[in-house]
Amino acid sequence: MRTFLLAAAGTVLLGGCATMPENVNRPESFAYTDTGDTFLGKEFADEIAAHPGKSGFHLLGDGLDAFVARAVFARFAERSIDVQYYLYHADLVGRLLTDQLLKAADRGVRVRLLVDDMDLEGRDRSVAAADSHPNMEVRIFNPFSRKAGRISQFVTRMGEVTRRMHNKSFTVDGQVTILGGRNIGNEYFEADPDLEFADLDVIGVGPAAREVSTAFDLYWNSELAYPVSVLVDVPPTPEKVQQLRQQLDDFVAGQEGSVYLSALRNSDLARKLRDDEVQLSWGDAVVVYDQPEKLLHDTGRTELHLAPQLRPFLERVDKELIIFSPYFVPGKEGTAFLTDLVKRGVRVRILTNSLASNDV
Repeated sequence: MRTFLLAAAGTVLLGGCATMPENVNRPESFAYTDTGDTFLGKEFADEIAAHPGKSGFHLLGDGLDAFVARAVFARFAERSIDVQYYLYHADLVGRLLTDQLLKAADRGVRVRLLVDDMDLEGRDRSVAAADSHPNMEVRIFNPFSRKAGRISQFVTRMGEVTRRMHNKSFTVDGQVTILGGRNIGNEYFEADPDLEFADLDVIGVGPAAREVSTAFDLYWNSELAYPVSVLVDVPPTPEKVQQLRQQLDDFVAGQEGSVYLSALRNSDLARKLRDDEVQLSWGDAVVVYDQPEKLLHDTGRTELHLAPQLRPFLERVDKELIIFSPYFVPGKEGTAFLTDLVKRGVRVRILTNSLASNDV
C-alpha cells in the first residue's frame, strides 16, 4: 500500500508540471447570415414567412431518424455546417457522420467542428488530419494537457478538467439546426445491438436556428476553444486529408448492404423526406444556454449558469410542465419549487432514468 501511495504521489507531482499552451492564435469566425438563397433557406422560406416570429420544430425521438436528419442536412449544405458535441466517438456512427462532413468540405462548405476533449484521448492525429482540410476547422474545448497523463490531471487540475462542455448542436447554413440530448456515437442512434440510449432531439428552423448559431459562435470564439494546431504538433498536409478521405471511403464501402445502413434508408424520417411529408410544429421559442466562461470562474457565479435563465419561464407555467432528462437531481430547492407548482394546480410530469439504468 505504501509503495502504491508513493507511486501515485509521484504521478500527481509529475502531472502538476504540465502547462497549457497559450491559446492566442485562434482567428474569430462567425455564422453566415446571408444564406437565404441556399437550398435549405428556400426550402423553409414560405413556411417561415407564414409564421412571422415563430420557429418550426420536428421531434426526433427515434435514433435512426436522428442520424438520417443529420446526414441529409449535411448533404444539402451549401455554405456552412457548425457541429458542437460533448462526445464524438470514432465508431460506426462517428465515421459515417465524419464522412458526410468531409464530403461537404470537399464541395466548398465551411465546416466548423467543436468537440469537448473528454472523448478524444489517443485521437490527435486523426483529428489533425480532418483539421488539415482547407474548408474544415476543428477546435477542442477545455483540453487536457498533452504533456501529462489524463488521470493525474483530474487531481492536479481539479476544477478545470472536471468541468466539461455538454452542448450538442448541428446547424446547417444557419437555416436549420438539430438540438437535443444525443452525442455522436452508436449507442445514441440505434447502431449498437447491445447498448442503446433513449434520447430526444428536435429539428428547428426560423429564429431558433439563428439563436443556436449565436450560441455556437460564443463557444467557438471562447478562449477555452483550442485550435488543433495549438495542441498537436502535426503539420497539415494534403496527404493527411487524402489518407483520411480514403480510410472513410473504404469504411463506408465496407458497410454497404449492412443491416444498419439498410435500416437508415428505410427509417420513418427517410420515407417522409422522400414523400415530402415532414410536418413542422410552429410556436414561440427561446434558446437558453450557459456561458462558456463559467468554467473559468467559481461555481458560485450562477449568472453564468443555465438554471437561472430557465426559472422565469418555469415560474410562468400555469397548466403543465414536462421534464425529459436522463439526469435529474433537483435538490431541496428544486424539489420545493416543483412541489409549489403542483400546489398551484400545475401538472408536472418527469421522465428520467431509474437508478439501475443510469450510466453514471
